[in-house]
Amino acid sequence: MRRGLAARAESLLARHWWRERPSLLMRLLQPLSLLYGWLAERQRRRIQPQRAPVPVLVVGNFIAGGAGKTPAVIALVHALQNAGHRPGVLSRGFGRQGDGVRAVRRGDTAAEVGDEPLLIQRRTGAPVWVGRQRVEAARALCTAQPEVDVLVSDDGLQHHALAPDAALVVFDDRGAGNGLLLPAGPLREPLPRQWPPRMRVLYTGSRVSTALPGVLAQRRITHAWPLAAWLAGDAQQALPLATLQGRQLVAAAGLAAPEKFFGMLEAAGLRFERLPLPDHFSFHTLPWPATSTDVLVTEKDAVKLQPLQPSQPLQPLQAGSTRVWVVPLDFQVPAALIADLSALLFTPNSP
Repeated sequence: MRRGLAARAESLLARHWWRERPSLLMRLLQPLSLLYGWLAERQRRRIQPQRAPVPVLVVGNFIAGGAGKTPAVIALVHALQNAGHRPGVLSRGFGRQGDGVRAVRRGDTAAEVGDEPLLIQRRTGAPVWVGRQRVEAARALCTAQPEVDVLVSDDGLQHHALAPDAALVVFDDRGAGNGLLLPAGPLREPLPRQWPPRMRVLYTGSRVSTALPGVLAQRRITHAWPLAAWLAGDAQQALPLATLQGRQLVAAAGLAAPEKFFGMLEAAGLRFERLPLPDHFSFHTLPWPATSTDVLVTEKDAVKLQPLQPSQPLQPLQAGSTRVWVVPLDFQVPAALIADLSALLFTPNSP
């Protein structure tokens, strides 16, 4: 009952947040936004940022909910690796059990380390450490992995204790919504009046959605992997999405903004039944009907289905006759942005 009421309240707020102008209901909530902003600023002023042993690139956003941070982190880590660097990743590990600092290891579950850190580690192979205290996590990672020469802090924009050398702010097609702070709007902190010189903007949707200068990421989904093949890293089992056209599909997405995933599937020519799920959905029980024949899921959801894989390796069966397919989302970040961020991170006395 409580979960249902919370979901309805969240849905109501979201419908008002993403309007261009604040609605009357949001204006009524604006005093709470002012209180939220005052408390957040008071807390920020009490924090003395500390340096990590190596340069830090923060990736985050100003809005509540997903704007493409995790695919952006994966793309940035790959770009840094391709440039010869040895990046490590920091994350809080939202939804995991406990707040302590620990490494993400292959074989961990999302309940232990969080779904997004688990996905980042699987996709990049980079060292990933989780912890509520980012400074402690940074020091622990660098001690355990002394070859790491740069840290990427996932969703670290509001974690002011760790001093960044550069920051990348991510926006999707929704932009900044009505421009108000929580709970009257989607903003977790006000947009800066004067843009920090070491902060850059990446737009992960189909357009530039704010007045802030930035660059567009190219996003793509091209293949679907049988769940067991994806878990085993067997790319030879992946099929072009067009192969699934004409099937009775269910698309499930435990994301903050599942419509983005659904929209990309439709753009790829697929027709399916939508199954939006709460962000960080646990998958303790399967949410689709037992009679489903083919189910499409995101990678963020797939990492939580690992205990449910069948004993037969590399088969796309999930339960009974249901085939579960994992659809990876890839970002291509412009080379000019990578060069710009690298200059901020690695060039001494860069402006």
